[in-house]
Amino acid sequence: MPSTHKPSVDRTSVDITAEPSSAEGSSASRAPSEKSVNEALDIVREHGGRVTSCRRVLLGAIFGTREHRTAEELTTEVHAKLPDVHPSTIYRNLEELERLGIIVHSHIGHGPAMYHLTSAAHGHLVCEECGAMTEVSDRFFRGFARSARSEFGFTIDPHHFAIPGRCSNCAEEP
Repeated sequence: MPSTHKPSVDRTSVDITAEPSSAEGSSASRAPSEKSVNEALDIVREHGGRVTSCRRVLLGAIFGTREHRTAEELTTEVHAKLPDVHPSTIYRNLEELERLGIIVHSHIGHGPAMYHLTSAAHGHLVCEECGAMTEVSDRFFRGFARSARSEFGFTIDPHHFAIPGRCSNCAEEP
């Protein structure tokens, strides 16, 4: 019986915006350029995955926009081209693509998880009044991450969650 164990992939080593250099040979250090579904599929193959029509269409939907998308939105887009694909197949593909470091999900506000390409690391600030979302550079969280690590021995993942508050427009309102 074949093993169902999937090797873990160090997602922190995969930067989807980085072009692979000729010196980089391992798949863990190699990442697709932001416009390359085929490079993402190469990573899937390198880790023993199959290239299916569902996976190709799903990657096309993800690479087709820089927007954050819910699993439901992605399922709708895949179903427009492949109506027989079961939603659970799409969810499993999302999990696998995240494990491989191609995509990441974030919890933004109280809604469902949002998926996007693993691009330049960023966090999210979400206005509790109007729902406006601001993407903030990873640099924004460095001091907080250092403090959490030094004071509590805790390593944070600032990309997984959003920090709620009030945007400048809503903060000015009485």
